[in-house]
This record gives sequence, structure tokens and C-alpha cells, in this order.
Amino acid sequence: MSKRTWALLAATLVSIIYGVTFTIAKDVMPEYIDAYGFIVLRVGGSVILFWLISFFGPTEKIAKEDFPRIVAAAFFGVAFNMLTFFKGLSYTSPIMGAVLMVTTPMIVLVLSAFMMKERMENRKILGIFLGLAGTVALILYGKSLVNATNATLGNILVFVNAISYGFYLIIVKKLMDKYNAFTFVKWIYTFGFLMVLPFGWNEFQAVDFATLPIDIIYKVVFVVIFSTFLTYLLNLISMRELKPTTVAVFIYLQPLFATIFAISLGKDDLSLVKILSAVLIFIGVYLVTQKKSTQPQ
Repeated sequence: MSKRTWALLAATLVSIIYGVTFTIAKDVMPEYIDAYGFIVLRVGGSVILFWLISFFGPTEKIAKEDFPRIVAAAFFGVAFNMLTFFKGLSYTSPIMGAVLMVTTPMIVLVLSAFMMKERMENRKILGIFLGLAGTVALILYGKSLVNATNATLGNILVFVNAISYGFYLIIVKKLMDKYNAFTFVKWIYTFGFLMVLPFGWNEFQAVDFATLPIDIIYKVVFVVIFSTFLTYLLNLISMRELKPTTVAVFIYLQPLFATIFAISLGKDDLSLVKILSAVLIFIGVYLVTQKKSTQPQ
């Protein structure tokens, strides 16, 4: 298979893992671990894993002038991204939060046009809007909007999180073009950990690990290893071969895989609207990920 095919598979696998994570993380938070404490656990565990695996990677030295970009990637892709999303989700309804999150591909498209001078092809714009239509229909259909304690603030924070992730995808792309992923990812998570620590330390200390049920421990380990560590590596693999706009559109697949997972567990049922939504999402992703044969390499 070509490198591009591997990159598309990596991006798809990320969406599958995140789709499953929605169900798994919900069992952990907030009953056993509060949101910010869980972020400290996720990022801290991933820091250890990234440093361990970096010893098996190539030896490269990061230029001093690239550290500000790494710090920026840590801020937008780890700290600010996670903190605003979890806090926003605590204020607004999960449904509205999910709808706002899927605006990320459109935000990345606009940011890429301005910051990277990436040309906005009509095919890609159409694909992003088709995917958005399918995702919003999938999230909203048959669900009631639960009462939110502060929906306006929550929605703003989730939207800010989507913009933050869009900036991260563009910032990290230039690092990918210059270094091997193992060279800088450990630094991104190290700086990210230092940034989230002041916000989540008290909640992390409050966790009574000795009394956690074994199934909750397994779910925490899954979130640290698969939902954080592995997905970050897979995202970097896909970023090496794909444009930020292409990587971002895979966000549309997350609620789709979350629905499939829920149906398989008997927690959701299949309907015509869900099938049509899935078709729209797949057509949208197809249009964005297809590469023109005449496009210069």
C-alpha cells in the first residue's frame, strides 16, 4: 500500500478509537475521576509512554528556533484543547458539544486558506459540508437536548476548543515536515503536561486509586494508551502525508463509529436517518480525501 493509503487508514483508526472512547470515558467521569484530574492522568501517562518509545526512535536534535512552535503545539493541541472541551462539556449539553466539535474541518479549511495559502477546491468544500450535514443529522436525530447549566458559555468554550485544534493541526504540520514524530512529540506532551497540571492537580489527588473497580482501571488504561498515546501517534502518521483539512474531516467519522459501537452493545438502534447520515458522511470524507491525478506532488 502507498504511504497515503496508510495515512488514511491511520486517520480512520483514530476515528474508531475516539468513537469507542465516548462510551468508555463516560463510565469513568465524573463518578470515579473528575474531568481535569482525568486530563492530568491522560497527559501524564502519555508523557511517560512517549519518552520511553522515543529511545527506540531516530536520534535528532531539535533546533532552538523550533521550540516556540512545539510549545504552541502543546498549548493548542494538548492543554487549551482538552481543558476548554471538558469545561465546555460540563456547562452545555453533550449533543450541542458534539455538534460544535464537527465545525473543526470548516475552521481548518479557512485557517489553511489564510495561514498556509492552501487553495479551497470546490470538491473539498462540498465534501466538508456534506459530511457536516450527515454528522449534525446523526447527532441531533432522536435525541433531546438536556438542560445545560450555562449553555452559552459551554458552547463558546467547545467552539474555542475546535478553533484551538484547528490551529494545532496547522502548527504541527511544519514540525512533521522537518522532524521524525518521535523527536518532538515527547516535548509537545511534556509542555502540555506542565500546562494542565495546575488545573487538574487537586482533582487528581482526590482520586482514591485503591478503591477503583478493576473494570474502571482497565478503562482508564484504555484511554491513556489507546485514546491518547496511540491516537496521537496515528494522527502524526496521517499528518505526514495528508493536508490538515483532510485530517480534520475524519472528525465526522467519530460520532458515526460511536453510534455503531452503541448499536453493537444494544444501547442504540438502527434507523433510516442513521443510514442516510452515514452515507452523507462517507461521501463527504471520500470527496475530501480523493486526490486529483493532475495535482502536482
